[in-house]
Amino acid sequence: MSYAPQLLTVAGVMFLACVSPGPDLLAVTSHALSRRSSGLGVATGVATSHTVWATLAVFGVGVVVSQLAWLYETIRIAGALYLFYLGLRMLIGLRKSEGTAVVGLVSPISTGGAFQKGLLVGLTNPKGAAFFGSLFVTILPSHAPGWVHCVTLAIVAAISCSWFCAVAVLFSSERFQQGYERVRRPIDAVMGTLLVALSAKLAFDR
Repeated sequence: MSYAPQLLTVAGVMFLACVSPGPDLLAVTSHALSRRSSGLGVATGVATSHTVWATLAVFGVGVVVSQLAWLYETIRIAGALYLFYLGLRMLIGLRKSEGTAVVGLVSPISTGGAFQKGLLVGLTNPKGAAFFGSLFVTILPSHAPGWVHCVTLAIVAAISCSWFCAVAVLFSSERFQQGYERVRRPIDAVMGTLLVALSAKLAFDR
């Protein structure tokens, strides 16, 4: 039996999920505007979190998480608080920088620290469990052999890492940096506000 149609569907849905605006994309772009290595660190962290959620979904844990109300709520609140923390830091940094030279949208951090941030942003999004759980249940046949699941995980990791790393490279390019310098403060304000708004949406979105 050929599983090519199902694998292509997984790839297409995964790509659409990655390009959709959300906390993952916002975290990558904001750090990439600060420094390329930070953006790439966050990108690989986000991709790793997607792979973790996908792996859990393969073993059915993702569906369990989405069905356990207390666990889902715990992850949801933790994610909302973390996004609020990131957004508030941006806005406070913007206010402190008023009248002084601004060095970047977010403070440059080590690649390892950036990776941890990206991983945390992805893992504290409970919709990851629901998304991957429902994706695999609805697309992959229940009798699919192990190699199909392995290929599926490879597809998820490859698409997520490729897309977010490409975004990081694009937003850290010289042309983007030059444009960013001209409109730094409005972008900082919008990015911080969006993160706070996303945290509120995640907190109250049932």
